[in-house]
Amino acid sequence: MLLVQLMKPFYTKLEGDRIKLVFAYQYFSLRKDDELFDFIPVEGKEIIVNANSLQVENLSEVFVFQKGNRFIRLPLYQLLLVSDIHVHLQTIINSNNNVEESSSMLLEGTKEIIKQLEKENFERMIDYALLHKDAALFKELQQYKDTYGGHHVD
Repeated sequence: MLLVQLMKPFYTKLEGDRIKLVFAYQYFSLRKDDELFDFIPVEGKEIIVNANSLQVENLSEVFVFQKGNRFIRLPLYQLLLVSDIHVHLQTIINSNNNVEESSSMLLEGTKEIIKQLEKENFERMIDYALLHKDAALFKELQQYKDTYGGHHVD
C-alpha cells in the first residue's frame, strides 16, 4: 500500500459544482515501503471533485511520482485504490468548504458594515446641511432618500 506523505494543493478553485485541486512540485508525495516519491506534473496535475456527491470525476488522470531515476505512474482511479489519498482529499475538501462558508459570512458582515457606514454618512450629510443652513443640499438629500430609497434617519 502507498501512503500519502504530503498532499497540499498548489491552489483550489470552485467552478460551479466542481472543486478543482491543482498540484505542483513539492506539494504532493507518496511513501512506498521506506522510500519517498515526489509528485512531478509531467502528465496529470489536477483532481476534480464533484462538490455535491464528493466523487472524483477525472479518474483517468495520470499522476507521476519520482525518486531519482525511478517513477511511479498511476491513473487516479488506481491511486485511490492503492493508497490513503481519499483521507487527504476529504480533509482538503472539508477545509475548502469551511473557507467558502467563512468567506460567505465575511461578505455578509462586510455588506452590513457598509450599509451602516452609508447610513451614518447620510445622517452626517443631513446634519451638515442643517448646520450650514444649506436648504438646497437638504432638499437634495431628502429627494435622494425619497427617490432612491436612501437610508431612513431614526
